Amino acid sequence: MIQRFIELGAGYSDLYELIETTQANAHRVSRFLILNTTINEREMSSFAVTMNPTDPGQFQAIYLCLEGIPAGESKRRELYEDLAKKLEKSIIELEVKSSAQFAEKELYFQYLTGILRMNRYLPPWQ
Repeated sequence: MIQRFIELGAGYSDLYELIETTQANAHRVSRFLILNTTINEREMSSFAVTMNPTDPGQFQAIYLCLEGIPAGESKRRELYEDLAKKLEKSIIELEVKSSAQFAEKELYFQYLTGILRMNRYLPPWQ
């Protein structure tokens, strides 16, 4: 199975694309994630949605708005939470390192994949 992060952007207007993509693929949605981190002493969040693998092809997408939404209550978080409720999914919230701590974004995505697999939010690599 191929698991890949698909970064939509930082999350200001990109969050609306994440919401639309999720609604259009509601039958494939597996989990909603909020990944919290600290960047330059500011608490920021990434919003992500994991999809069930495609059939055929066994491709599992993880759509992501990376570190662009201030942590805490906001209109954007409210929209995201409303979508999770509408699709009858809970939101998993995790504290993670910032992507700035990694030399390359691909290394950061490997780090996130490891955390998600360790917590069994993603299936193991096959």
